[in-house]
Amino acid sequence: MGANRAFSDVQRFVLGDVEVTRVVEWQGPIAPARDIVPESTAQVWWDNRDWLAPDHWEPDSGRLVGAVQTWVLRSGGRTVLVDTGVGNGRERPGAPLFHQWQTDFLGRLARAGVRPEDVDVVVNTHLHADHVGWNTVGVVGGWVPAFPHAQYLVPAADNFHFGPDNAYGQGLREDDRLIYEDSIAPVHQAGQVLLWDGSHRIDEHLTLEPAPGHTPGSSVLRLASGTDRAVFVGDVLHSPVQILEPSCNSCFCLDAEQAAASRLRILERAADERELLIPAHFGGAGAVEVRREGSRFTTGRWAAYGEE
Repeated sequence: MGANRAFSDVQRFVLGDVEVTRVVEWQGPIAPARDIVPESTAQVWWDNRDWLAPDHWEPDSGRLVGAVQTWVLRSGGRTVLVDTGVGNGRERPGAPLFHQWQTDFLGRLARAGVRPEDVDVVVNTHLHADHVGWNTVGVVGGWVPAFPHAQYLVPAADNFHFGPDNAYGQGLREDDRLIYEDSIAPVHQAGQVLLWDGSHRIDEHLTLEPAPGHTPGSSVLRLASGTDRAVFVGDVLHSPVQILEPSCNSCFCLDAEQAAASRLRILERAADERELLIPAHFGGAGAVEVRREGSRFTTGRWAAYGEE
């Protein structure tokens, strides 16, 4: 794992009546790009190197450049967090990068004007380690919710799959049990979880919808305000290369066929309805227009951020 790249850890823009702030927990090169997106061709990376490098790919090393981040939405007078990153001090033996991770994430949230007690809603697009970690903070003897007044929106299908009812992801990875026990179960115990299925409307601008495949409960958050549209896609995509080759899944997708179908559906709607695509892990600029180019997709304008 390479060293952190220089970046502004708080950036913001406005969509209709919703202010969107990007708070970055970590950003840098991760692993060989074709290990992360194994079905992608070497040619697609090389042919698009002029814009993939340096923000999304390192041609010399072949590594994918990504980010772990939270999107803060101020909508309808409430503060909504979309995904909560890795969190500090977690036992993650199956993910060395995340094991006993330490960052100043709460300090970065504070620089974005967000105190833990100010958060009204936490969205977990799915229950992987890098999307739920700051759900909780460590205290003597265990873990408690990091955002004491928030309602945590958790996909019911993921809660079943990764929780005790389905024996923590069917026992395939030890980390899945640890993730649930330190980042999900304490929020249940505090009575702050709302399990949702089908779809869930947060307010007049924000709606959660299922996009299964990456995990059983993988979801997207749609934003519609005025004439602006956006879709927060979680891990439906890990790299903009998957816009160009949407049949290519990440190595983390549990159901390859379902994940590819969800990705294609999300990209088609984003292109047809001019939704800004806002993913969880793109390095560099984190939001982009999707355009049709014949039967294929391509990237359009990247979002312009104001930096703190």
